Amino acid sequence: MKELIKKYKEVLMYLIFGGATTFVNWLVYVVMVKAVTDNLTVANAVAWVIAVSFAFVTNKLFVFESKSWKVGTAISEFVKFIAARVATGVIDIFLPSLLFSAGLDGTVLGIEGAVAKAIASIVVIILNYVFSKLIVFRKKK
Repeated sequence: MKELIKKYKEVLMYLIFGGATTFVNWLVYVVMVKAVTDNLTVANAVAWVIAVSFAFVTNKLFVFESKSWKVGTAISEFVKFIAARVATGVIDIFLPSLLFSAGLDGTVLGIEGAVAKAIASIVVIILNYVFSKLIVFRKKK
């Protein structure tokens, strides 16, 4: 069991912190929709900004274990991380709206658009791992 955990530690950590990031995203989204605005795109955008900030720190430190805080390294990672997240953020912000218009506008547990938001979250999690692994925190050989 220890060998499996060691072998898949990065993926496991990514899933844990990806889940935590998704939780942060959803929490902010729900608060925005219930207490601040009925504009789902605005709610998604605010949730995304807060979740990405959380994700950078957790991915750098705990998932991909990029320990360097040299200015050049940290700035390079941050810029690549933000660029990758902007790409997936566009998907996260607009995919639910596209899915709403395709008829996937179901409400779950009183949360409007939850079905489309869930599908978008899955797509975003997968793409974020790929970009972080292959581009942002790529280990030099």
